[in-house]
Amino acid sequence: MRITPCQAALAAAIALNLLLLLFSRLLPGASPPCRRPRRVPAAVAEGVPGVTVILRDFDGPEHDVAATARSFAALPGVPVLVAADVSPYPPVPLPAGVAVLSLRPEPHRPPLRPELAVRTRHVALVPDGARAAPGLLRRMRDVLEAASDGATKVVAAAVGRRRPRCLALEVDVKAWTARYSYADGQGDGRGDGRGELCGALDGAPAVLLLRTRDLFSLPFPLTRPVATSLSLQAAARGWRLLLLPAAFPLAPRPPPSPHAQRRARGVSEARRRALLEQFGVKLEVLPDGARRWHGCDKDTPRCFGTVRAQSPEYLLAGRWTPPCCLRALRATARHVLAQLEAAGVRHWLEGGSLLGAVRLGDVIPWDYDVDVGLYRDDVPKCRWLAAVAATGRPVEDPQGFLWEKAAEGEFFRVHFSRINRLHVDLWPFYARPGAGLMTKDTWLGHRQDVEFPERFLVPLGTVPFAGVLAKAPNDPRGFLELKFGPGAIESPEYPNPEVRRLAQDVGNKTSR
Repeated sequence: MRITPCQAALAAAIALNLLLLLFSRLLPGASPPCRRPRRVPAAVAEGVPGVTVILRDFDGPEHDVAATARSFAALPGVPVLVAADVSPYPPVPLPAGVAVLSLRPEPHRPPLRPELAVRTRHVALVPDGARAAPGLLRRMRDVLEAASDGATKVVAAAVGRRRPRCLALEVDVKAWTARYSYADGQGDGRGDGRGELCGALDGAPAVLLLRTRDLFSLPFPLTRPVATSLSLQAAARGWRLLLLPAAFPLAPRPPPSPHAQRRARGVSEARRRALLEQFGVKLEVLPDGARRWHGCDKDTPRCFGTVRAQSPEYLLAGRWTPPCCLRALRATARHVLAQLEAAGVRHWLEGGSLLGAVRLGDVIPWDYDVDVGLYRDDVPKCRWLAAVAATGRPVEDPQGFLWEKAAEGEFFRVHFSRINRLHVDLWPFYARPGAGLMTKDTWLGHRQDVEFPERFLVPLGTVPFAGVLAKAPNDPRGFLELKFGPGAIESPEYPNPEVRRLAQDVGNKTSR
């Protein structure tokens, strides 16, 4: 075969390239093959590769975000992100390589995907004013990876000299409640020598480190205040926080002015209220037993709308009556029962309210009103009922409770207030002539809406209910089984099982 000059030149060029490649692999100091793992320089290893720092909790003109970012950006190999709804203001020059992660959705931009901005395996949520400590982020990461209990998902370290309180946290989803506590003064006593195992931190800032996949598995990964938000979501999943004894430095700053302090407190309280409303927490029980209420009161509407099909909207979400609403129902019931008793009106607990009294001595946890029966002939004895019956108009008593004629029929209703319509229904009964049965003029089609023998009321008995002794039929079990069927006391069920059954929500309480 004849070889042309062009083919010979091409063959020579290929051979020369192969020889050069061979010599490049054999010469000292040559680059390693692609398949050989790249060695990480010691300086980069000290910079804790695999951890992205996110600055989120900062606010107001006195923020220290630029200096905080500069401190952590100085660690080799540590990316720093400033996460904010809007860019930090007043505007500050951020260090080179520090990016602003926008968390505000805008119609002209793609949907937010903050997790795409984090490429490392771990992320550290750093509060404003913290300063980097050599090796501490790496230690936190190593402690997290060494945890073998499966529940430790967050490692924390204090910022500054004040150490956060290590609290136990129980989140009761059905009851809209977060309960904080501590044993032995602080923490839950389950530290393993490396730190304290906690459910939540309180009282001082802290750096929180966790796996990136865990952070962005949460529905609210970067909601402020970060420590509270993360603690509540962690408790709902059974996660634990490990608080290390080490701490990051806190930058010295001049004391804020009184105006700045007031503003900061106001912003902090407003942000916490918004967070708890977003999470559906209506009540916080603090370690000392004090209670912080975040739901309705006399000056605000109740927490749910009109009830249809005997199924309030919260039941469809797998929750029970908000604790603020239960508190209002108890207060209204005690007030009404006291007024009827003082006026000499013969009355008794009815329906689901009597069921709750016999079972629990209280309102049923998913109930939305209180029912009381009374003798129709005794209505004029109560000044508020007499005034409503005479005028047809609502009457507000000195304690702010609103008495009115119900729009649905021949009965009365007492509301917690003009604005908050949590109420007690008052059902006037009378003896049907010649039958010895108690009846009424309005029937709403509920299963317990049946006539009953007057002997249950002569004489009346009492049962504990909502903190008082309430009048009740003299045979509560017989009365309830007549109305609801055998076993009603021992077999609780929602008012309308065709819409939702109690069994669907048993075990919904998340307790850690």
